[in-house]
Amino acid sequence: MSEQVSLFLVSLPAVLFVVDPVGVVPIFLAMTSGYSAERIRSTARRACLVACSLLLFFALFGGIIFKVFGVSLGAFRVAGGILLLITSLDMLRARPSETRTTPSETEEGVGKEDVALVPLAMPLLAGPGAIATAMVLMARGGDDLLSAVPVLVAIVLTFVTSYLVLRAAGFVQRVLKQSGVAILERVMGLILAAIAVQFIADGCKDLLREKSPSAVSQMLDAAQTPSRLRTAPLASPPRDIRSGLARCAS
Repeated sequence: MSEQVSLFLVSLPAVLFVVDPVGVVPIFLAMTSGYSAERIRSTARRACLVACSLLLFFALFGGIIFKVFGVSLGAFRVAGGILLLITSLDMLRARPSETRTTPSETEEGVGKEDVALVPLAMPLLAGPGAIATAMVLMARGGDDLLSAVPVLVAIVLTFVTSYLVLRAAGFVQRVLKQSGVAILERVMGLILAAIAVQFIADGCKDLLREKSPSAVSQMLDAAQTPSRLRTAPLASPPRDIRSGLARCAS
């Protein structure tokens, strides 16, 4: 039970910060300018439903993708960690990440009739970083179906939160203002960077184990086992000293 709670506590901030609904607010307002309140709610609801479905699909069937393309879990953890690290660095600098959407895609979205599916659901909410995060977290839990529940719950809670944030996008923008959004982005970027580094470290360990399981396990065991001090046996005194001690005793 404690492992599932721990996985949930890692999964929720990881998915929530990489989806980053607060960072999507300015783009969402630009794309839905002129919409009625009902249409804004409908757009936010459909975007979050589609994005949530995409992440749940890749979380559940990501293992099949590993097998089809012959990609090891370690390699995908490293790749996903690097992608998250790039995203987090952009968040620390409070600028839109081009791993999610480019300026040309944003401009195209502004002129579209319906922006709920593209670019809001994909790639703004369910971008490559979010998909990679969901797949890595699912693999981290193992093959047990019960261990997948914390990740799936974290994904659902993330998009419930995203819907509430986008539904009240105008209010969020007025309360936080541009400086508040930038500060919140930097804080989330810092935490996301730490999670990304952990993904990369776990992936490197997996790759090393796959390359040379016996040698690496011995190295890890040697690093984790405290060194024991060995006392050398005392050497026997020389023969002439022993004979001198014997004469003194007599």
